[in-house]
Amino acid sequence: MKITAILVMKSMGPESASDPVLLASELDLSQFGFFQKGGAKEFIFFVGRTVAKRTPLNQRQSVQHEEYKVHAYNRNGLCVLALMDDHYPMRSAFSLLNKIIDEYQKNFGDSWKTAQTDSTQPWPYLKEALSKFQDPAEADKLMRIQRDLDETKIILHQTIDSVLARGEKLDSLVEKSSDLSAASQLFYKQAKKTNQCCSVI
Repeated sequence: MKITAILVMKSMGPESASDPVLLASELDLSQFGFFQKGGAKEFIFFVGRTVAKRTPLNQRQSVQHEEYKVHAYNRNGLCVLALMDDHYPMRSAFSLLNKIIDEYQKNFGDSWKTAQTDSTQPWPYLKEALSKFQDPAEADKLMRIQRDLDETKIILHQTIDSVLARGEKLDSLVEKSSDLSAASQLFYKQAKKTNQCCSVI
């Protein structure tokens, strides 16, 4: 999973006669060779403008191009696009775009509305976001929680499986345990019987 580029543009959508204006950009062209980087950069900007122009106001869309996807979110004319590989989760991608729009408006307010030409001024937050959000779990809190739960579940399954792998059954452990009182052992046996009669197969 890799994010190749993040672009912030002013785009009034398909109804507007004006072309999108580049406000900020950050690219990671490390996967391209030295002689390919210039062409790749031009292609990214071309695809970014094309998708931004065709993204209606207050809409989200994803466009597939070969092994890449361009995700776009146009909020009232402020359009953020991310070019990433096909394996990056869509939910995390749109969560990332939302965070970037919020951060842009917090930093620059409505100054973007008067922009007429492309800006080449770097925005440090975009560089930080491009490296930080290479891991989709950073962009999506629910995905991070799910990943943590999956790791915990794997550890629990390994622990139970390791006990049972030695040929011991939980029933025999309960029988042998000196830590459990007779009442606790009786409770375990009754609970097991109750669960067996009520289980759905």
